[in-house]
Amino acid sequence: MEPRNFSGDADRPRSAGAHTGRVLVIGPYLRVRAGTADAQADGYVLRDVEARLDEAAGLARAIDLVIADAIIAPVSQIRPATYIGKGKVEEIAGLIKSLEVELVVMDCALSPIQQRNLEKEWHAKVLDRTGLILEIFGRRAKTREGSLQVELAHLNYQRSRLVRSWTHLERQRGGFGFMGGPGETQIEADRRLIQERISKLESELKKVQATRRLHRAGRQRVPYRVVALVGYTNAGKSTLFNRLTRADVQAADMLFATLDPTLRALNLPHGGKAMLSDTVGFISNLPTQLVAAFRATLEEVLEADVILHVRDISHEDAEAQQSDVDAVLRQLGINPDDSGRIIEVWNKIDRFDPEQREELLNIAARRPEDHPAMLVSAVSGEGVDALLAAIEERLAAKRTTLDLSIDAADGAGISWLHRNAEVLAKELHDGRFDMTVRVDETKRDIVVSRFDAVPHAM
Repeated sequence: MEPRNFSGDADRPRSAGAHTGRVLVIGPYLRVRAGTADAQADGYVLRDVEARLDEAAGLARAIDLVIADAIIAPVSQIRPATYIGKGKVEEIAGLIKSLEVELVVMDCALSPIQQRNLEKEWHAKVLDRTGLILEIFGRRAKTREGSLQVELAHLNYQRSRLVRSWTHLERQRGGFGFMGGPGETQIEADRRLIQERISKLESELKKVQATRRLHRAGRQRVPYRVVALVGYTNAGKSTLFNRLTRADVQAADMLFATLDPTLRALNLPHGGKAMLSDTVGFISNLPTQLVAAFRATLEEVLEADVILHVRDISHEDAEAQQSDVDAVLRQLGINPDDSGRIIEVWNKIDRFDPEQREELLNIAARRPEDHPAMLVSAVSGEGVDALLAAIEERLAAKRTTLDLSIDAADGAGISWLHRNAEVLAKELHDGRFDMTVRVDETKRDIVVSRFDAVPHAM
């Protein structure tokens, strides 16, 4: 399918209904040749331009915006004043007027000056990719913690946008009567108020982080390990979360359907348990303000024993999406190539016909043994049992299985084992419990010395 340029009118609706929309989505994508230094530096080098435009339109629809049109405006060079060239600015101005557009979404990161200049030229509100994602997050946040993090990210973004031609920016008089000095401009006052609010939010989020640390410390005292879901937005993480835990977390075919983190118990095939964490989806060019603000939430990923990287393997840009997720993981200090910790999950295989699925299975089979791919359908449940077995195997690899015998009257010792180890088997013989337990390496020596435990006989 050929990209639609703003200068090509063939694909643009001509009916009266086409003018009922209020939003114009523009993809101002750089023209780069594959293999060049510019292409390698461009985060979108692997992406299809139509897929990028569709994603931008999907982001706009995620907050119920009605799209009048979505167009691609190729850019040969980024202009400091308006991002796109003067001729394109003028042509798009005509399109905005004809479609009666009030909001323009630019699928790029605009500087405050570029945003201001475009608004002047187009007589319409302009929102860049960062601002649009922040708007989505603002609507999606349900919990107190999520709201704090979104507000912090939004204020950090707005602080850099205080360059507008507000009508109230005349210099304010300080003090009283005629004795007051020149005072401060409204922009300075706004910036000061924003900074005060940011400081307050950061203080509140520190309390959130402290509470989360207490919760994690509590979980570490119990033999439950943590498994975290990560992946590109709309990869099916929440649907898989519901399938694995029988929970009822909101899952929808929409970008950023889930924002607030959720933890549920995960039952493993051989009776063990883990905690499964569903986190916010990643996206290309995820605003740095959001990565920083959501670090308290993403600490669940940092502390996870196993990370499931869920991919929508049916998406045309699946490889590019994987690269974007890997980039965010690196920002968090996680090595995406750590095969001992990360399991790649190829989701949505139900969208393939039998021949395509067979080809996908062959591709997965050719992967190195230490980097397997688990093929699943979160909707139908296909492949979920194998995924659970793989999770259990990874968790068990980090733990030691021991056999021991303990006096049935030693209630304190039995209680300690249940709190600090995973009890796999427990049988009463002649007043003693013969037990098989699985423990972390950090507690192995304690169990061996206190209960005369020996390695489990296979």
